[in-house]
Amino acid sequence: MLRVGVNGYGTIGKRVADAVAAQPDMEVAGVAKTTPNFEAEAAHRRGYPVHAAREDGRPAFADAGIPVAGDLDDLVAASDIVVDCTPAGVGAENRAVYEAHDTPALYQGGEDADVADASFNARANYDEVASGDADHVRVVSCNTTGLSRVLTPLEEAYGIEKARATLVRRGGDPSQPDRGPINDILPDPITVPSHHGPDVNTVLPELAIDTMGVTVPATLMHLHTVNVTLETEADAAAVKETLGGESRVFMVPGDARVAGPAHLKEYAQDAGRPRGDLWENCVWSESVSVEGRDLYFFQAIHQESDVVPENIDAIRAVCTETEAAESVVETNRALGVGFGDETDERSAVTDGEGVTASADD
Repeated sequence: MLRVGVNGYGTIGKRVADAVAAQPDMEVAGVAKTTPNFEAEAAHRRGYPVHAAREDGRPAFADAGIPVAGDLDDLVAASDIVVDCTPAGVGAENRAVYEAHDTPALYQGGEDADVADASFNARANYDEVASGDADHVRVVSCNTTGLSRVLTPLEEAYGIEKARATLVRRGGDPSQPDRGPINDILPDPITVPSHHGPDVNTVLPELAIDTMGVTVPATLMHLHTVNVTLETEADAAAVKETLGGESRVFMVPGDARVAGPAHLKEYAQDAGRPRGDLWENCVWSESVSVEGRDLYFFQAIHQESDVVPENIDAIRAVCTETEAAESVVETNRALGVGFGDETDERSAVTDGEGVTASADD
């Protein structure tokens, strides 16, 4: 049983901890927090040993009535691997702590790629990371994860001459009231490419890809417009079959009348997903079109959760001899990844314009 420590219990950390707890071969060694806020209290209620990330923070936890199991050093020492889910830039500072205990660590996509020995996406390079000597591995960002999941099977099936994506990015997560913009649409960055294309190349180094970014005043999900020039011709039906065969790609059916991310979040909540999470890429089936060798489609990426199953697979890649396919199946099964027949029994009703309304409306 792998003992997994989670340093940082925020948007990603709490989801990773719950995902670890759901795995048959893992357990949560504990979580580390800097402040005794509502998330620390939630971790305690869930039975996760709470550690004070800073020694001088212990009194505040005691004042809040949250028992402290130790400090960050204690958590690292008690863990077979640590998943660092701290804010961007902090993970790089923490690497020395993990190295001092000779404890492998995972980092999140907000860190620069050079924080780790390798970057990771289960679909793109699980075998490469698993067969190497990497003890410090960076799980690529939500957007890079989403692009890697669709570009890898397309490359395998048809070859890719060039991939282009425009990422319409949420201004902040629902729990980030200080993020913006409030009333604007920002080229972000104004230069081309955005950082996402080079980040994809950390797991798919041979792929020709350009990306552009736009930030909008929304919190629910990111939306990608994807254009791929294939090396061989394919029709839309074949591409849909290719993408539909991926366990972490949800081909949104046209008859679901899902107009955008707000509907997708409702879809997930109606399906009983914890926190309304969407671990899968959501590709609108109706958007898939092909002209010659040019493929086009829309996909939505839930920035709060799509990297969670990747972190679980990365733990196995670093710490075990589990093969990629076996890990992905186990992770998916434990979390409930993949929309099955139950999603065909939609409890909501839709009007003629595809706008979801409650049955009471």
